[in-house]
Amino acid sequence: MVGSSHEALHRIFQKDPAVLTKALQRVLHVPFPEPREIVAMNVDLTEIEPVERRVDTLMRAETDEGTYLLVVESQGRADDRKRGSWPYYLAYLYEKYRCEPVLIVVTQSSTTAKWASRPIRFGFRGWHSMTVRPLVLGPDNVPMITDEHWGEQDPSLSVFSAMTHGRGPQAPAILESLAAILKTVDPDTASAYAQFVDSCLTDSQAKQMWRDLMKTVQYFWRHPLAEQVREEGRVEGRIETSQAMLLRLLEWRHIPVPTTVRARIESCTDLSQLEAWAERAVHAADADELFTDE
Repeated sequence: MVGSSHEALHRIFQKDPAVLTKALQRVLHVPFPEPREIVAMNVDLTEIEPVERRVDTLMRAETDEGTYLLVVESQGRADDRKRGSWPYYLAYLYEKYRCEPVLIVVTQSSTTAKWASRPIRFGFRGWHSMTVRPLVLGPDNVPMITDEHWGEQDPSLSVFSAMTHGRGPQAPAILESLAAILKTVDPDTASAYAQFVDSCLTDSQAKQMWRDLMKTVQYFWRHPLAEQVREEGRVEGRIETSQAMLLRLLEWRHIPVPTTVRARIESCTDLSQLEAWAERAVHAADADELFTDE
């Protein structure tokens, strides 16, 4: 199982390396050449001296313009020690492999993204012996994919969107859309993606909503994460979960829920009806819009 948000943010690149170069090209608009092949490499940069250094993900990209090393670091917060370690990683990798290293930082924090995007310069004013400029992927530039039809064209980028924007007012729409998108990919890949997203969701309400969405999907039950919710799979439990998810979604979107609306939701035992109301709740302006056309 993916054990943390930190690990999941770079494991998705190991699962689908192409999403990394797509993000560089489409999100950061960096003219990175189209890879012919991307190969995962050993992330251990430890030297003979007893000092262990590891990057989160390291891949080699073969392009018509040359070979590049993609050095991916998942960063949860600002850490000024990286001013020394990141330049070291790049210099070491160039010396070892004799091809150009490219530093890419991924984060879920806007504050961390701004910190990471600052160039690291060594030298004196007017003459820098070395300048390191990380390429940063974070909530301010990764698109929020809430349209499942658009997301079906590139499911892995939709997963990365959910992992990056797993909190805030748009999270329900992003997660609802992704749940539908994952139904269009093969079950094993969908299962892995589902766990990546679960590991990255630090907001407790978002995490619970995602698990509620996954409970009724067959491929989810193949994954070890499902052990935590397997007992909730009975029909009665599914109905109660759907009711709670719908009320939680309205609460999360700060939509007032009158007593009559709450009573109607809690008395409904039709799963398809509850799911239809939940879909409307993602975009509804008030609680009454759940029951339009009825």
